[in-house]
Amino acid sequence: MSDIKLSDKLQKIASEIETLTVVEMAELAKYLEEKFGVSAMPVAAAPVSGGAAPAAEEKTSFTVVLTAAGDNKLGVIKAVREILPNLGLMDAKKLVESTPKDLLVDAKKPVAEEAKKKIEAAGGKVELK
Repeated sequence: MSDIKLSDKLQKIASEIETLTVVEMAELAKYLEEKFGVSAMPVAAAPVSGGAAPAAEEKTSFTVVLTAAGDNKLGVIKAVREILPNLGLMDAKKLVESTPKDLLVDAKKPVAEEAKKKIEAAGGKVELK
């Protein structure tokens, strides 16, 4: 837990956010970025000394991009609805038919890999960026 003290109002908001799913958090982050014109991406600080740059850190968040539906479009639509349960059947169909499309944005590595497995098992093609 953090040592940061929040007002009751902010604590209530933080408690609600903690109950969100990864997909809901990604949607909220995207909404806030668009609403306020800010980015949730951290800015890397430049090295203070004149030494070499630090080694690249392992990537922890990924964008899952559906690149092709493959031969089993119906199976891919079902897999997309498993990954994005709030998506209606027609919206999932439109998404699958208009590839390439982002399925998940800023997803943690295990969530992104699970989504990739589901789509590939259904016959679709996926990229992790």
